[in-house]
Amino acid sequence: MSIVDSVTKAMVPIHREGWPFIAISLVATFVVGWFVDPLFWIGLFFTGWICYFFRDPKRVTPVGEGLVISPADGVVSQVGLARPPAELELGNEPLMRVSIFMNVFNCHVNRAPVGGRIARVAYRAGKFLNAELDKASDDNERNGLVIEMGETRIGVVQIAGLVARRIVCFVREGETILAGDRFGLIRFGSRLDVYFPVGTQPKVAVGQTMIAGETVLADLGQPESASQVLSRVS
Repeated sequence: MSIVDSVTKAMVPIHREGWPFIAISLVATFVVGWFVDPLFWIGLFFTGWICYFFRDPKRVTPVGEGLVISPADGVVSQVGLARPPAELELGNEPLMRVSIFMNVFNCHVNRAPVGGRIARVAYRAGKFLNAELDKASDDNERNGLVIEMGETRIGVVQIAGLVARRIVCFVREGETILAGDRFGLIRFGSRLDVYFPVGTQPKVAVGQTMIAGETVLADLGQPESASQVLSRVS
């Protein structure tokens, strides 16, 4: 294998949503750097960070009936019962929820946790509180999806954070999506909530690192009594 092939395969693709930001940053870098030389290098570093932020690496998604996959890179910030947002129309009873917090260094491309038909897409304007706070689920700007797999419905909510000012959703109601497919993106630092059917026991714990499209959040086909979550820090 040649050096060129090695470098090419090691490079991570950049999502198309990032190209306008990269172009603007590059132009600004050259314009400002023309007048103030040190600012050129600062701008170049900032442009590199934007490229890094909008990276879109390939992921290998586990395939199996009943598997629910993490929709986001980040860290599990909350696991427990919570009422889903009203606009998702998932009922008023508390459901098991797993919240994943993404900082500005995580990959922000969001992936479908399960395959199925997108039954609902619902956007709600709101505040921009720290996404790690529990009340961010109720108060912050958000965009929710409901994915149907037969009689089973999974809710996924993109939540804007303190820095995030833009939620992007690539899919529409009625479309069919596969587990691991890209469905959206949030700029720049935020959170995703996943709502499971009644009785689901998650297979992740608070503080665990998630990989979008790869980490298994739950197995809907596994008996509830056999799905107890155990964890340790090592």
